[in-house]
Amino acid sequence: MLPAIHHDLSLSEAAVGALTGLPVLILGAAAIGGSLLIARIGARRACIVGLLLVALAGAARGAGPDLAVLFAMTFLMGIGVAVCQPAAPTLVGEWLPRSIGFATAVYVNGLLVGETLAAALTIPLVLPLVHSSWESSFVFWSVPVLVTAVLFALLTKDAPRGEAEAAWWPDWRDGFMWHVGIILASASIVYWGTNAFIPDFLHATGRGALVAPSLSILNLGQLPASFATLLLAQRLAGRRDVLVGTGVLALGGLLLFVTAPTWLALTGIGMVGAATAFTMVMVLAVLPMVADQHDVHRLTAGVLTLSYGGTFLGNFLSGILWDATHAPLASFVPLFAGALGLLLASSMLRKTVVQA
Repeated sequence: MLPAIHHDLSLSEAAVGALTGLPVLILGAAAIGGSLLIARIGARRACIVGLLLVALAGAARGAGPDLAVLFAMTFLMGIGVAVCQPAAPTLVGEWLPRSIGFATAVYVNGLLVGETLAAALTIPLVLPLVHSSWESSFVFWSVPVLVTAVLFALLTKDAPRGEAEAAWWPDWRDGFMWHVGIILASASIVYWGTNAFIPDFLHATGRGALVAPSLSILNLGQLPASFATLLLAQRLAGRRDVLVGTGVLALGGLLLFVTAPTWLALTGIGMVGAATAFTMVMVLAVLPMVADQHDVHRLTAGVLTLSYGGTFLGNFLSGILWDATHAPLASFVPLFAGALGLLLASSMLRKTVVQA
């Protein structure tokens, strides 16, 4: 929906970067608040609160073509997601402590399938149903979130909680948290940046017909890699060679997308989707494997704060570079830096961070 929003609200490229990066910034800034909420009421209840906020604020973004409303409701929606993010690894550790890698892959697959369906179906299916209104499309996609919150409340139970769960503030002296946060931030810069700037980049370079297939393949490209983690995450989470491989794949995919003919460009953007999805599962799976159960939510909150804060800066910088240079390719400079950062930061991990 970004081109339509861009047109209706006369956004600059810097504003596009800020708007698409705002939920990511809130994910980082509010993740610590999510950790506090988990420590106070438990991961399950915190997740229900987060889902309800995502549903209501997400729908309210479609209240009308008003920039202030759009930014304010995007802010609140980001807070809701930020609460859910540290809750998920905590619930995995509580409910399935012997299958953490597999369980992480399951819920991340659900996340990826959901975002892929939204990206792939909005233009061909949802817009005709809502008379081409981007505002109404936001309401449409908020309904499944509300249904999920209700089902989550009805069909799950709280796990027993101990006194140790009162701890919630991330340990900013933890070098492992910083290292993994940088790895996840690098992958997120690539993923969120391509989603944000593919539409305008392709329109500006005379390849507007590739917008829908590129976004679909970017997101669909995540699914095979993510499905593979259902079998592999338990064994591969935390391995240096695996994460280095995702960095190589992301960097090569970006190069193909911006330089190659049509079919190779689409192949390249699929490689980007696969690399970022695999990285996300590998990082999220390793957190409950290395942390004590009562510390998972605050370790996750710290990693997400670092990751999403960096991602917002990457998106915003992409827009600023485009506006300053009037060169569409300039918006991809932070994306290439993210892919390179993923490769370099992964190469500096010890061979595996999960001890047998």
